[in-house]
Amino acid sequence: MRITYKKLWKLLIDKNMNKGDLQKMARLSASSVAKLSKGANVQTDLLVRICEALNCDTADIMEIDRDEREGK
Repeated sequence: MRITYKKLWKLLIDKNMNKGDLQKMARLSASSVAKLSKGANVQTDLLVRICEALNCDTADIMEIDRDEREGK
C-alpha cells in the first residue's frame, strides 16, 4: 500500500500555485517538497502545515494508491 499526493498537485494547479509557493506558505524545506514529489513518507506535522496553509483537509491532498496495494 502506498500514499500518493496527486490530489495535492491538482489542488495547487487549481489554486494557480506552484511547489515554491507551497514551500513558502507551509514553511517546508526543499527536501520535504522533494519527498512529497517522489511520494515518499513524510511526517504528519508536515501534512498538517500543508492543510493549514491551503485551508483543506488531509483527504484533499493525499490518498491511498489502490493499484499499488493490489499489486497492479
